[in-house]
Amino acid sequence: MVREVITYPHKLLRVKSEDVVKFDEELHTLLDDMYETMINQTGVGLAAIQVAIPLNILIICLPDEEDVQNKDNLIEAINPVVTHKDGEQVFTEGCLSVPGFTEDVTRAQHIVVEYFNRNGEKQTMEAEDFLAVAWQHEMEHLAGHLFIEHLSFLKRKKFEKEWKKRLKEQKK
Repeated sequence: MVREVITYPHKLLRVKSEDVVKFDEELHTLLDDMYETMINQTGVGLAAIQVAIPLNILIICLPDEEDVQNKDNLIEAINPVVTHKDGEQVFTEGCLSVPGFTEDVTRAQHIVVEYFNRNGEKQTMEAEDFLAVAWQHEMEHLAGHLFIEHLSFLKRKKFEKEWKKRLKEQKK
C-alpha cells in the first residue's frame, strides 16, 4: 500500500526515531509499504519517519545501469548505526519530504553501517559514493534532521523564503 509522504515543515520530520524492538508481521507490512511508496514517488531511499512512523527503519534501492530499481537490490535497514566513516564527497541531493528542491551536500565518501534485516538478523555493509550518500541522507531522517540543514545560512534563508512562497501558492 502506498502511504502518504509527509513534507517539510511537518513537525514529525524533527522527531528522533525509536529503535525497533519487535521484528514481526507489522514491521514486514511497513517495509513493504515503504518500498511501494518509495517506488511510487520515484525515490531511491525512504525513512519510516517520512511516512509518519517514528521508528529507526530505512530502505534504499539504487537504480542499476538501465535505471531500473530492482527489488533484489533493496536494502531494508532496521536500527542502523554508522560504525566508520572517512573521506569526503559532494553530491546534489533531493528529498521526497522536500519535493522539487535539490542542493549540494558534503558527506563522507566511505562508510560502514551495522543494522538488522527484517528478520532481526545483524548485517554489516560497506558503502561508497552514491550508496554512502543515500545511507547518510536516510539516517539523518532517523535523527530528526533534513539535508537542508547542511545549507549555508544565506542559502537556507533563500530556501525558506522560496518554500513559504510555494506553500502559499499551493493553498490557493
